[in-house]
Order: sequence, then C-alpha cells, then structure tokens
Amino acid sequence: MKFTNLLKSDAIKVVQSTSSKKRLLHDVAELAESAYGLDSQTTIEALLERESLGPTGVGHGVALPHARLQGLEKVAGVFILLDRPVDFTSVDRQPVDLVFGLFAPEDAGVEHLKALALVSRSLRDPALCAKLRANPDPATLYTILTEAEAVKAA
Repeated sequence: MKFTNLLKSDAIKVVQSTSSKKRLLHDVAELAESAYGLDSQTTIEALLERESLGPTGVGHGVALPHARLQGLEKVAGVFILLDRPVDFTSVDRQPVDLVFGLFAPEDAGVEHLKALALVSRSLRDPALCAKLRANPDPATLYTILTEAEAVKAA
C-alpha cells in the first residue's frame, strides 16, 4: 500500500479556519465528494457514526477520520492542513491541524487496515509532520506525502 494508491493530487486542501470538529468532518466529506465523487451527505453520516465509537484524533495534532462506504470501489484518501488547529477530542487532548480522511469499500478488509496503518505510521513521524505544517501549498503537500514513502522504501 502506498500514498500514491490512496491519494489523488486534487484530494488535498488547505483550510484557513474551521469552527469545530463537525465542520471539519464536513470539509473532509466535501473534499471526498469533489475528488472522488462520493456523496458528501452519506460520507459525513458515515464519519460521524465512526466518531461516535471513539475519536479518531490520534495525538500530536493528527486526526485520521475514516469510514466504510457502500459503492466505493477502492480505498481512497483526502488530506487537509488547517491553518489554525481545532479541538478534535484527541487522545492527547491537543488540537488537530493535520487531517487524513480515509474511505474504504464496505467489504474492504485487509486493504482498509493496510491503508490505515500506512497513514498512521507515516503521520507519527515528527519530521514528516513538520514538513507538512511548513508547506501550505496542496501540490507541495502531495509531493511530501508521496515522496515520504519513497524515501522509507529506499
């Protein structure tokens, strides 16, 4: 599993500010709709349902909201960098500014888990997160994410 398999270059956005966790999840769903044609209403409902099981804010300013969606053919992701962090009820109680939304087909077992592991492992790297935070340009963010795996594979 690679970021290039999960993420399209137009599935990255820099958000100036957002008022709440719920508004941020709407931003994630809207980006998924524009990048992959996913229905934003269905997507937000699935994200909120998943959040009701427990927050997907994993700590250190990172959130990994994810959901399984009917009709999706392969695992897909979106990335949002926030100019100003927002409270996400994260495990470490720190606000979030790096958000990687992940969507999988309802029947995607191991592929969904591999994608979640890749994103989680990558965004635990403080150097990678610092690079992402320092580059508020979507094209640069895409390059950073996709090159990070190439460097680790070498």
